[in-house]
Amino acid sequence: MMSYVLGTYARSVRENFVFGKGSYLYTDKKEKFLDFCQGIAVNALGHNHPKLVEAIKKYSEKPWHLSNLFLIHEQERFAERICKLTGFDAVGLQNSGAEATELAIKGAVKYFYSIGKPEKNRILCINNSFHGRTIATISAGNNPKHTEGFPILKHFDHFDFGNHDQLKQKITDQTCAILIEPVLGEGGCKPIQDQCLEGLRELCNEKDILLICDEIQCGYYRSGKFFAYQHAGIMPDIVPFAKAVSGGYPAGGCLFKKKVANSMQISSHGSTFAGSPLAMSLANTVLDVMLKEGFEQHINEVSKYFFERLKEIHQNFSSIIKEVRGRGLMIGLQTHDDPSKLISIFLKNKLITVKANDNVIRILPSLIITKEEIDEGIEIIKKSCQKYKV
Repeated sequence: MMSYVLGTYARSVRENFVFGKGSYLYTDKKEKFLDFCQGIAVNALGHNHPKLVEAIKKYSEKPWHLSNLFLIHEQERFAERICKLTGFDAVGLQNSGAEATELAIKGAVKYFYSIGKPEKNRILCINNSFHGRTIATISAGNNPKHTEGFPILKHFDHFDFGNHDQLKQKITDQTCAILIEPVLGEGGCKPIQDQCLEGLRELCNEKDILLICDEIQCGYYRSGKFFAYQHAGIMPDIVPFAKAVSGGYPAGGCLFKKKVANSMQISSHGSTFAGSPLAMSLANTVLDVMLKEGFEQHINEVSKYFFERLKEIHQNFSSIIKEVRGRGLMIGLQTHDDPSKLISIFLKNKLITVKANDNVIRILPSLIITKEEIDEGIEIIKKSCQKYKV
């Protein structure tokens, strides 16, 4: 069938999903799929969570959109909650992760401009990381698949993951910020070690550099804590976040410490659709669910169980699975070869996963997944690996 949609995605999943509930998706042919992708970590509360369904019905009868020239009470409420929860002083609301990272980049550069150091305008990033698809964010990620054919911005420098010496060598008097994902997502579910994050914070303090932690995929309890950098006990200066914010409705934001926030004045940034009453009502509903007692404990319990079961898979199929890695419910199965065939076998067996770089299959289930659903997924992975070996 001909599609008029721009062909920028390799759509391996062709099913027509018409209903979702929790960890499952259902097709128009009444086929049931176990979803270990969840919109690439967007549906943190699973499909059609009852609290979100209730909220969207309730708020759909109120104004959906107001210009940001107006005071939006749901936006004010969300901003206060997220700042008090995380210890930041201000948040800029956005519609997506790429927009949130754009705002982070602008904030870092504008801060040094505002204190009389306009020459500090370069940002240091990890090679083959992922921060979005805009010109600035693909320049930050430096992945040739994303940058080919586009005019790359010259104000980004890069170092290889885990190469501390290279990182230090790349810092100059013009470096204004270091931008990292505490757990690389598209880069292959690779966590940065806690001691490395601690050292990075110390290095930024020493060199008068801002630390930006991109929590777009690994944030909102995906790693087992609200933000992944919290495992290391550090405090960044800027944190872009998105994906799970509104349970599937477009929303994101960027958190700032006061000194940086003060540099972003009227007309420094803006967005037509960001922080709408509908998006913010859903964002507040997500926080209502996530901040209930026991939510974080559940994630850490089921993630521990999930890793244990996946290590069994690794032991039994070590000729296929090279490594199990990740943090919390952001899990990567690294294969010895291109995992596309194995992902296709998963799909035939009614399990949805998603590919990442470094021969990694990403497993990103809902945060409310049960041990029974994990067991179901493990059986499909086991069956698929057996099929792959034949």
